[in-house]
Amino acid sequence: MQTRPGGSGRPGAPGVGRPTCSAPSLKQVTVDDFGERPPVDAHGLVIRNRPAELPEGPATTAHALVAGVRDHPEREALIHRDHVLTYAQLDARVAAAAGGLTSMGIGPGDRVACSLPNRVALVEAFLATQRIGAVWLGINTNLVADEVAWALDDSEVDLLVTTPDRADSLQVPAGSRSRLLVDPTDDSGTWSELVEAGHPAPTVEIDPQAPAAIAYTSGTTGRPKGAVHSQHNLLWPGISSRRSYPAIPGERHGTALALTILNMLVLGPLWAYLRGTTAVLVDRTDAVGFATEVRTQRINRVTLVPAITHDLVAHPDVHRDDLASLTQTIIGAGHSPPALRDAWEAKFGTRAIVGYGLTEAPTGVTREHVDRPMRPDGAGYPLDPVRVVIVDDEDRPLPDGETGEICLAPTIDGPWAGVWTPMLGYRNRPDATAETLRGGVLHTGDLGFLDEHGQLVIRGRRTEMILRGGANVYPAEVERVVIDHPGVREVAVLGLTDDRLGEVVAAGLVAESGPWADGDPDLLIDDVRSFCRERLARYKVPDRMLVLEAFPRNAMGKVVKADLAPVFE
Repeated sequence: MQTRPGGSGRPGAPGVGRPTCSAPSLKQVTVDDFGERPPVDAHGLVIRNRPAELPEGPATTAHALVAGVRDHPEREALIHRDHVLTYAQLDARVAAAAGGLTSMGIGPGDRVACSLPNRVALVEAFLATQRIGAVWLGINTNLVADEVAWALDDSEVDLLVTTPDRADSLQVPAGSRSRLLVDPTDDSGTWSELVEAGHPAPTVEIDPQAPAAIAYTSGTTGRPKGAVHSQHNLLWPGISSRRSYPAIPGERHGTALALTILNMLVLGPLWAYLRGTTAVLVDRTDAVGFATEVRTQRINRVTLVPAITHDLVAHPDVHRDDLASLTQTIIGAGHSPPALRDAWEAKFGTRAIVGYGLTEAPTGVTREHVDRPMRPDGAGYPLDPVRVVIVDDEDRPLPDGETGEICLAPTIDGPWAGVWTPMLGYRNRPDATAETLRGGVLHTGDLGFLDEHGQLVIRGRRTEMILRGGANVYPAEVERVVIDHPGVREVAVLGLTDDRLGEVVAAGLVAESGPWADGDPDLLIDDVRSFCRERLARYKVPDRMLVLEAFPRNAMGKVVKADLAPVFE
């Protein structure tokens, strides 16, 4: 298969999107370095020094199952309902899948997208792409056809693994090499046929610094940006957790959140395999259903969003014994009020811990530590591979206690010195890459400070992003759709605090003159909501809307959203 123009390319092929790396450099970033924009290649990926090697194996996600197959081949590796695969069985299926993809012409640098609910096939497809050096892209099943089509086109996908109904709605041609199907009810379909055909696995030399996965993050310009990650930087969360949170005997790691989110793949199945433990795919996210699966599957560790946590605490039919097997619960992807964590501990007898992370990192980079002081508004301490630096508007590092932009860099001491890397960049967006990775660090755009103990405290949301129930929503993306409604002259979208979801999406509307402005405001709101449902994923559709005569503005004419928020009260 030939790589399309703008693709990530094959190993060793010049000029096709592989980041250029030079010899390792472990020097500490200096004050003068922070504002320097790095060189970026033609495909928007940074050109940087090669990082230090991981202190422990494996060196690539392609080898994530190697230790498990060697040390405990009969241990359960992947469970979904009654479907159980041991390490040996999963490894054999992944090898066959890698061979099957190769027989279709999929190779290093080609993009493989997957839009499935949490199923065994999704995990197999991810691991198989890593073995052949292809680039993985997860596409959330909640996205509507227009959003999916845009992501497929922007990433120039070579193959889509999805459900039959999704393929039909996207009009992917039947019988072409561009799709493989999975029936979510019984896992049958052309993906299963490909695996069972038993094609021999290819031998591929994997560059751990090459593009390996794309994670789209909602864009401030109205369209998402594709954060490109290497196999190297998908490994550190699982490997570093071995010492920070040692595995318990028979550990079973549950994942209820969508594995089409790259961070959840990293913190779910991949995390489990790097620890030599069992990954359990959880179907239910409602309180009673989730609690039932935790109890019956004897799940020990899980990552939740605030909405699920809230529901588990509040539901009268969920009891302490239901979650008795949980030894570690992490609440991420949104604001978690101290009262919610206190209520969790009071009901279930364990402490749900919090942290801070982002798509570009990837995953969490700070976490609450049980043996160190925690303040109510704290976001935890940097994980071993990561160094948190706070800078001012001129990119100059600030002392502890002073608020500035949160930046992330590799630690400079110990076994993890110089290892950590953020994303390679935003695909085909060189300016955004150079700005975000200037000075050799990841500029998050979030505001915060480090307290006297070295704990991170968040003071402001990254740009204007809304975290609704763990899902990222950028106002510009919603505004881009709403303004196309014929009855809307102006729109301003913002996040409002919500006890259950963390934040909800709110939209202020100024009606177009004529019938819409003269009519019942509720009719316009209902029509805009229906309009949005056809063009946006459900979680992006505004939860609350008001029709206003005008917006509060500053001297430059810009809408002051801080002054708009109280109107919704």
